[in-house]
Amino acid sequence: MPTDRHAPLRRLLPWLLWLLLFYAVWGVLVDRAGGLALLAEHWGIALAMGLGSYVAGSTPMGGGTVGFPILVLLFDQPAELGRDFSFAVQSIGMVSASILILCRRQPLEWAMLGPAMLGSLIGTPLGILFVAPLVPALWIKLLFAVIWASFGVLHLLRTREFCSVHGPSAPMPRFDAAVGFGVGLGAGLCVASVTGVGIDMILYAALILLRRADLRIAIPTSVLIMAFTSVVGILFKSQVTGVQPGVYENWLAAAPIVAVGAPLGVFIVNRIGRQPTLYFVAVLCVAQFAWTLWREWALIGVPGLLAAIASVLVFNLAFEWMHRWGEGHAGNRRTEAALNTYSMPAAGAAHSSGPNAG
Repeated sequence: MPTDRHAPLRRLLPWLLWLLLFYAVWGVLVDRAGGLALLAEHWGIALAMGLGSYVAGSTPMGGGTVGFPILVLLFDQPAELGRDFSFAVQSIGMVSASILILCRRQPLEWAMLGPAMLGSLIGTPLGILFVAPLVPALWIKLLFAVIWASFGVLHLLRTREFCSVHGPSAPMPRFDAAVGFGVGLGAGLCVASVTGVGIDMILYAALILLRRADLRIAIPTSVLIMAFTSVVGILFKSQVTGVQPGVYENWLAAAPIVAVGAPLGVFIVNRIGRQPTLYFVAVLCVAQFAWTLWREWALIGVPGLLAAIASVLVFNLAFEWMHRWGEGHAGNRRTEAALNTYSMPAAGAAHSSGPNAG
């Protein structure tokens, strides 16, 4: 039976049209904002987001994982600017990657993703209004550092195990809906609204630890929730609370990089593998933790250092509990499936040997 060699390219047509539209609009915006001189002034963030966009498309950690520490720690910009920039740049890079994922028809954990989007739609604006204004800039930096370091340690310890899981997990509709909504609401309210990132990593943790999801399904699912949350966050901030000065200029410089960089991450990771990519990003997460503590030493001192390390430990104890809970339920599901498989032929044999047999 002949195959249509052009079918894969046709599936990518919506993504290609999105890129065409984006670059046309971006070109007009750059021309109005100052042209090449503005881009040259912000070349550093554009260069950094080349790596950030790859991270966004190939791992459960948004492009803000790189953009936030580069702006805040290296360029000494306010933490609030780093948060708003994360929302802005991910609304291009991760949306672009999401469109590509949908065009390629990659499997997703919709049972958890849909409720998580609903929770984020409620939690992120509420967090921007009522939680983020209460968090001092130093705490934003430390919260970012602690959460990312915790995920770095988790992946340094368990990446090989995570990469060994293959195929879709058994459905648990009520559980998935409850966890997804809880993650979207809680992480949107307390994490994404404060740092501009993080909801993707928390949903990913729920998928791989509680549900034993395949990384090839969990990571694209995390990309979509971060893309959705970033759009919600930047639209709400731009229309209601306002965006930090400097975000727009940095966004103009970085946006054309991430528009293709995040989708390329989706492709490249299939060539070099998820395991080395996750190890590399895990090391970056731990390194930025050490970098943050060093930069803020004058303000935090020994008490702050001990509190930050203790927080990483608490997060990883929570991850361990989630892992054990998920392993126990996965074992129960495997046992139940094995018993069902065993009992079906047995029941058939009993039926065939009854008084009416033959």
